[in-house]
Amino acid sequence: MNSNNNVFSELLIPARMLNEYAYCPRLFYLEWVQNEFTHSEDTLYGKLVHKKVDKESENTKELEEIDANNKIHSRSITLSSYTLGFIAVLDLIENEGKELIPVDYKKGAIPNNEEKTYEPDRVQLCVQALLLRDNGYQCKEGVIYYAQSKTRVTVPITDDLIKRTLQLRDEARQVAVSGRIPPPLIDSPKCPRCSLVGICLPDEVSSLSEETESIKEENIRRLFPARDDALPIYVQEQGAVITKNGEEIEIKKDKEILARAKLFETSSVHIFGNIQITTQTVHELLEKNIPICYYSYGGWFYGMTQGISHKNIQLRQRQFYAASDQSISLQLSKRFVIGKIKNSRTMLRRNCESISDGTLNELYTLSENASTAKSIEELLGIEGAAARIYFSNFDQMLKKGDDKIKFEFIYRNRRPPKDPVNAILSYVYSLLASTFTTTLMIVGFDPFLGFFHRPRYGRPSLALDMMEEFRPLIADSTVINLINNREITTEDMIITLNAVSLQPEAKKKVIKGFERRLDTLITHPLFGYSISYRRVLEVQARLLGRYLTGEIKEYPVFLTR
Repeated sequence: MNSNNNVFSELLIPARMLNEYAYCPRLFYLEWVQNEFTHSEDTLYGKLVHKKVDKESENTKELEEIDANNKIHSRSITLSSYTLGFIAVLDLIENEGKELIPVDYKKGAIPNNEEKTYEPDRVQLCVQALLLRDNGYQCKEGVIYYAQSKTRVTVPITDDLIKRTLQLRDEARQVAVSGRIPPPLIDSPKCPRCSLVGICLPDEVSSLSEETESIKEENIRRLFPARDDALPIYVQEQGAVITKNGEEIEIKKDKEILARAKLFETSSVHIFGNIQITTQTVHELLEKNIPICYYSYGGWFYGMTQGISHKNIQLRQRQFYAASDQSISLQLSKRFVIGKIKNSRTMLRRNCESISDGTLNELYTLSENASTAKSIEELLGIEGAAARIYFSNFDQMLKKGDDKIKFEFIYRNRRPPKDPVNAILSYVYSLLASTFTTTLMIVGFDPFLGFFHRPRYGRPSLALDMMEEFRPLIADSTVINLINNREITTEDMIITLNAVSLQPEAKKKVIKGFERRLDTLITHPLFGYSISYRRVLEVQARLLGRYLTGEIKEYPVFLTR
């Protein structure tokens, strides 16, 4: 790992990244080393503020044509120095006689402190001044313009500021080369407004690390929205065409518009069967990092199209290393299987009118056996035994009703499903697999390399791994609710000699029930805050990453209370 990180010792540190390091070393590492980034309200507003100065000067040579009577305003000038180890884009350069003055734009209000500036902003400005000097120009001071206050603050480039700037440069480079992400800030007021807080998970990681185990559940803040604003689009109308019109996706058939959705409200697009999507639409979705998932008409998940927006190679290196290590793979596999067995036991206890103590005790024993399994093969046997017990009691969780063909469940079967319950289960499992695949891709994993489910051509093994603990809580719960609430009846099924499948309208009902379950708010069993199941999947994927990078001592299983 160190040889790969040595590249950072040769790279020029952007002035903005040194600002980030002075503000929060962990944020610096996430952005510069791991290439993580996401917009927030603050970053979007900052982008708007910079729009005026981001257009590069048409004549950058005017920097070489300065005299005492020639006032200049050069915008968006890029300077670098291998001697200093910096590169920067200067928002604006003004001159006072033969001296140049860098002007840095900040979106916020002027700080209420003695300096009337923040240290990270002074450091960033100092980098710009040093670059001007290194390129042969005079620069004794700079200006920070606070857009909200519409105020310019002059910052002298003192020896102390230069010393501090170079010290931070050396520290930042050492952190980058080390290959270890700095720990989160503890209970910091900086975290709530940070655009990367949902990736960083400062309170969650701190609570699970060995160094800060004293952090209690009541002190863990939910620093990101409980639910996602963007939602998936499912397209099932055979012969439909997906197109783009401005900032909207349109679904058409025979020139009739069936549905519309705004791009910024879309998290993913799911295409079932014979449906076309225009190249222009694909390009737009890739650019906006919106994955496209492809299924057979019957719901079998084929694969996905995803942009190359995620550049965190360090996470994938850790994943590949862990997958090649039998000990690490076994430890993670145990956690997945334990979660599945315990959550299956909870489902039976909650939904069966009369479940025997013997059954519950058997599942408990199997979960204990899983924790001491010596091999993946032994663990597979334990998982299979637990699944047989669970599904042999699954029928008790279903209300039979008065349908001509009752929803009876005898045993789990698939490819093809031979009864209505198995048909719905298979369809929902495919939806959950694709949901986890897109989540893992967004987080930065390779979803096709797992730990418990070994690699197989076309199989999203890691998605299947992480599904295990959520099969009972999300997929099985969806099926049980659809049947018991009579949202799905046997009239929604297509029954042939040796297989059962869903009618087109029934598939829409199942998707609606599945999405409703993902959107359900629950109290997180470890962190105590309210969060949707959809958010939980992302948090679990990011915590897996934190385990693989050594930040937390164990992957935390999600166990419903």
